Amino acid sequence: MPRVVPDQRSKFESEEFFRKLSRECEVRYTGYRDRPIEERQMRFQTGCRDGRSDVAFVATGTNLSLQLLPPQSDNVSSRGQPGQEFVDFEREAGKVFLQAPMILNGVCVTWRGWLDLQRLDGMACLQFDEERARAEDLLAQQNIEETRRRTREFEHRERQHREDMQARRQVEVTTLAPVLTSPEELKLR
Repeated sequence: MPRVVPDQRSKFESEEFFRKLSRECEVRYTGYRDRPIEERQMRFQTGCRDGRSDVAFVATGTNLSLQLLPPQSDNVSSRGQPGQEFVDFEREAGKVFLQAPMILNGVCVTWRGWLDLQRLDGMACLQFDEERARAEDLLAQQNIEETRRRTREFEHRERQHREDMQARRQVEVTTLAPVLTSPEELKLR
């Protein structure tokens, strides 16, 4: 099953969901809501340094579990610390700037924004990721072609098997026909 839709840019530009989230709007950290604010602040920073964070767009209530790492880091065990382009604590004091590439509803996007380290809220938006969209489209095309090739091979083997079975039946009928005495026996075969 393909990970992306056929015309990602069109979907990103036309769907209300993406149009709302493509404009900068308020976001909040949603992790550990039952814990005291000091612990939440510490866990938020630790999570960012580890390459993950749970945030929500306040206006729409859209919750996302961000992976603050390059898209090639799909294998959790091979991931390292996120680079400064994905998690930047140094750009402005008291804030962390985050970037998280993802596939959302079949569209390649990048979550870009910042959160205040004390209040655990900030501003963010989704941006269409043209480069990754092209790469995913190419991968989807390759998968479709591979599926078509396998289907053709399967159909060819199935056709060959049917022809072999038909030839065997024909041989059996011609060798057994003189032995059989009645037309009913021929019908049973």
